[in-house]
Amino acid sequence: MTTAARTPSSLYPELDATALGAFVTALESGDVTGLAPARAAEIAELRSVAAFTRGKVTGADGDLLDAALWRHLGTRPRPVIVMPSPWTGLGWLAYAVQATLFAARGYDVLAYSARGFAGSEGRVDVAGPLDVADGSRALDHLIERSTGPVTRIGFLGDSYGSGIAQLVAAHDTRVDAVVALSTWGDLGEAFYENSTRHVAAVRALLGAASKARLSPQTQSVFDNVLSGGDVRGALRWAEVRSPFTHIKELNRRQVPVFFAHAWHETLFPPNQTLRMFNELTGPKRIVLCVGDHSGPEMSGILGLPNRIWTDAHRWFDHHLMGVDNGIDTEDQVVSEVMWSKTLEPRPTWPSVTEHVQRLHLADDGELGDEPRTGWTSTVLCGMDTPATVADRIVESGYAEIAGRPKVYPTDDIDRTVAAVWTADPVAETLRLRGTPRLRVTYRAANPGSAFVAYLLDTAPDGSAHIVTHAPFTDLGSPPDSLISADIELQATAYDVPRGHRLMLVVDARDPFYADGNLPRATLDFTSPESTPSYLDLPLG
Repeated sequence: MTTAARTPSSLYPELDATALGAFVTALESGDVTGLAPARAAEIAELRSVAAFTRGKVTGADGDLLDAALWRHLGTRPRPVIVMPSPWTGLGWLAYAVQATLFAARGYDVLAYSARGFAGSEGRVDVAGPLDVADGSRALDHLIERSTGPVTRIGFLGDSYGSGIAQLVAAHDTRVDAVVALSTWGDLGEAFYENSTRHVAAVRALLGAASKARLSPQTQSVFDNVLSGGDVRGALRWAEVRSPFTHIKELNRRQVPVFFAHAWHETLFPPNQTLRMFNELTGPKRIVLCVGDHSGPEMSGILGLPNRIWTDAHRWFDHHLMGVDNGIDTEDQVVSEVMWSKTLEPRPTWPSVTEHVQRLHLADDGELGDEPRTGWTSTVLCGMDTPATVADRIVESGYAEIAGRPKVYPTDDIDRTVAAVWTADPVAETLRLRGTPRLRVTYRAANPGSAFVAYLLDTAPDGSAHIVTHAPFTDLGSPPDSLISADIELQATAYDVPRGHRLMLVVDARDPFYADGNLPRATLDFTSPESTPSYLDLPLG
């Protein structure tokens, strides 16, 4: 099989390798000339209590992993933190500022580049057994070089490093707490949501790893996600690499886990991480934010004030240092509401939703209170519409954080290639809180079919913002059979303003996903009496 093209790109467009390199050089030399005063002060504080050195960790199979160590000079007992790198050619350098801040608070810290990335040997294993073994070897390396006894141990990662952190904690009983930012719980669901291949996400991962050395198995799995080959093999591969698979180990030891995630995450959609979160029985916390992959925590990676990183510090301070900072008594869930950015704490994820409102899909394009059956709405396949998930993976999320979300011109949606249902204007602010659910029945003339459902907040002038969405693919139904799709849209916390309308758009193609339809095929959406089509809205 021809391997997929790897066009260079970045999942971390805000990170400046030159600035991070200058920061590390100053850590080594003490010369802070040219650095911002805040960065210079951090370096001076760190160098007064600890030493910074670069080095190599001997990982699994003897592969040498590029690493950096922040080690205190005294011999008193102290906790330690290991930080596996994100999915970036920067490797551990991405953590330079935050590792320094943790070290200044009293931790010994080791940050390392995951195998196959940056200066590390080996090949990219995508959080597989070799990466898990590497994490334990990195911890060994840190413990051996600590000048005093190690009291407690934390693993922290962003993106790729977050999955590795969870998996190491599940396999290595020495790990006492985890911080997992922009993470995944079920990698199979992230790649094959509702049997739909996330081709744009895989292309983005390949682009961000354009200079990395992928293992043959990794390359083969990514190729198969793009081509649709050996889905079962890819899911078996993903299962081993999914923290959810190993959740019993985390629960048996009641490992405290802190998550941060974005509502419009395009690499690892939030529902699969929420499923992981809900099944954890130990101390846990999740912060859900406006934006996309790694965007909400990015300013903290750069060293700027950031509430996610503040919580990460508090999490480790409490669970590793025993600091009574109150985070253990705070609500488990904190939701940032789109677009007000209001923060809403809730004791549990189920408590986010207070009740459910059901709207029925009708033949006249209405979302109404009463079921109406027997109608048909036909969608022509093979053509895209203005309804899409986002313009660009990751980058569209930065626009959302900046208060500039994508505007959807709903009047330009061709009703021959999309089915559209619109609710009445809301009389007062509609507080969507939780996971919407869509049930819809359709007939496909050909074997294999797919659609993408989008829930839009539509202003009186017809312009709209996306609330949430989900894809669906049917792989096995015979031609001309009725197919019932009962799916969860991605979770949300969204206020629909008074006078706006909710609009449900269903079309047959989106560049973010593999197209499961034949060109010029049709999907006939309907609502049988036995299984009426409806949209459930979680309200809170």
